[in-house]
Amino acid sequence: MGPQGVRPLLLLLLDCWASVSAQTRATPPVPTEGLNSTEAARTTPRPALSPRPSGTPKAPVPTSGPRPTPVTDVAALCVCDLTPAQCDVNCCCDPDCSSTDVSVFSACSVPVVMGDSQFCSQKAAIYSLNFTANPPQRIFKLVDQINPSIFCIHITNSEISFSTRSDTPAPAKYKYGAPLQTSDSFLRFPSPLMSSLCTDNNPAAFLVNQAVKCTRRINLEQCEKIEALGMAYYSSPKILRVPDLRTEAEIPVTVQSVLVQSLNKTLTRLEDTVRLNQILVEAGDVKICTNVVLEVKYSITYTDAGEVAQAGLALLLGTVSRAVVALEQKFEIYFIQQNTKPVPLSGNPGYVVGLPLAAGFRPQKGSGIIQTMNRFGQLTILRSLAEQDCFAVEGIRAPVLFGYDMQSGCKLRLPKAMTCQLAVRRVKSLLQGQGFPDYVAPFGNSQAQDVLDWVPVHFITQASHMKDSCQLPVALVIEVKWTKYGSLLNPQAKIVNVTASLLSSSFPETNSGNERTVLISTVVTFVDASAPAEAGFRARPTINAKLPFNFFFPFV
Repeated sequence: MGPQGVRPLLLLLLDCWASVSAQTRATPPVPTEGLNSTEAARTTPRPALSPRPSGTPKAPVPTSGPRPTPVTDVAALCVCDLTPAQCDVNCCCDPDCSSTDVSVFSACSVPVVMGDSQFCSQKAAIYSLNFTANPPQRIFKLVDQINPSIFCIHITNSEISFSTRSDTPAPAKYKYGAPLQTSDSFLRFPSPLMSSLCTDNNPAAFLVNQAVKCTRRINLEQCEKIEALGMAYYSSPKILRVPDLRTEAEIPVTVQSVLVQSLNKTLTRLEDTVRLNQILVEAGDVKICTNVVLEVKYSITYTDAGEVAQAGLALLLGTVSRAVVALEQKFEIYFIQQNTKPVPLSGNPGYVVGLPLAAGFRPQKGSGIIQTMNRFGQLTILRSLAEQDCFAVEGIRAPVLFGYDMQSGCKLRLPKAMTCQLAVRRVKSLLQGQGFPDYVAPFGNSQAQDVLDWVPVHFITQASHMKDSCQLPVALVIEVKWTKYGSLLNPQAKIVNVTASLLSSSFPETNSGNERTVLISTVVTFVDASAPAEAGFRARPTINAKLPFNFFFPFV
């Protein structure tokens, strides 16, 4: 291209720049909820252009057309808001931060939030702090910024236009901790709250495994009228496959097994899972109530899309006599993810040092081992953090890796008003986490259906010598014994025994202040239980031969 061709191109680019600058205007103040002040953006001045030489033709410049639609509203975007319903430190755009929180901010962690950098003109949200105010306040400005690059998008002039915003609503799905909805309300999961008495209005939360015991005060004369004692109360609800969509398919609760316990504690499995109602029976002067629910076990199967696929129920029914005033009931619920892909192995066949232990639980007799899809979450312990606060590390777990001795701990601050029974439940949840396994795989490639090969976890509770009415767990010690299996040239690591010891001590008394501090710890040790290998040899060969009786004839 010669000099005559370069000059019109430069003039064309300068006209494009002038057109972009001419469209820049001052942005009016934008009120934002939760922020203290707004400011108007300054108008970008139009750059000065050199006069056009006479005789030079003016190239056509696109001066009109649809502006590119921004995909993201930068005024509503807060990339540093990581904690829901809590204020994030130095996050000036967090709507959960109050003026008191902002007063201790040192700086804005994200001072500028911009849209697509390919546009010639784009919105930018600018956050700053005014330290001259008392207390310090945050300042928000929404401005128009001009892209200095000459290769930017000015107008949308394509023949086919695609919408950048999707009008399709996001698919409904259950989120962690959301109540499981039914056709009429939610799936009720009785549990104790402030006392040991059962509260029936507690909803079952999605992906939250629970195992609780509570006491129910009953009047034997009214046992037939108490809904929570009947089988229908737990088997009749229909769970919504996805929340808030009652037109979608409803998942019925399938009764998988029913055990009946007699007065002498013998158990009988019913072949037919027909719904049984509690019945008040009179035998002379003795009154008993049969088919009373003693234990309830829910098994909820869910998909990767956050939908409920199946709901199973196992029940234990019993008989209540007149002497019973307070009935103890046990409730369990656990969630099982549908196996859409195989779980990675931790060895083949023996365990490999550094890989997580394969573990799971067996919900009922006759079923296989249930494992989570996350192999690093099948057997976990507390993870130590710098804060050393047990409430801060709750839910943050570290996997138990084969061959690695581990130790972790934290400090638990108990309020003065917290009772010992409530503290015991809280500490057990911290130490064991959600869904502590009942079985550990002997090899890294053990199959879930081979239940008899899996190693059961032996739970041991050790209390202090002091005879207190309440013992608070303070440590969980996991001991894994393994042995070398197979050939001396290529031995394979095999787990032969797993013991989980829960150590307890006396509930601490309040010496001063309103809090009590308890040290909580978890220890994992691996013990090599292999017998020393001894090289063996075959026995020396012996000659077992006899000469014929006339071998020396005629000399003898």
